[in-house]
Amino acid sequence: MSDVTIYHNPNCGTSRTTLALLYANGIEPTVVEYLKAGWTRPQLEGLLKRLGRSAHEVLRVRGTQAHELGLTDPRASDAALIAAMILDPGLVERPIVVTPKGAALCRPADLVLTLI
Repeated sequence: MSDVTIYHNPNCGTSRTTLALLYANGIEPTVVEYLKAGWTRPQLEGLLKRLGRSAHEVLRVRGTQAHELGLTDPRASDAALIAAMILDPGLVERPIVVTPKGAALCRPADLVLTLI
């Protein structure tokens, strides 16, 4: 399966484990280091749609300024969260894996096995 993409943070243990599971299953994914590459609005909106999740559900709070920026407020709109995620890519939880079978936020890492 060569049409697999992982949105990866090499500093994250769960992300590294997920990538290792893909490799262990013979999959050579496209690895997108989103902290370097950044996000676009269409890209994030497309991922959220594929995931079937809201921006609130993929917001990374731990180790970010999400709370200080008011992004954890349930009244914060998805549009506001997406705008913040574009400015600070680290506000997106990781890793996200996309395959022909679907997409998932792979926390825990073994969730990736449902996509391959």
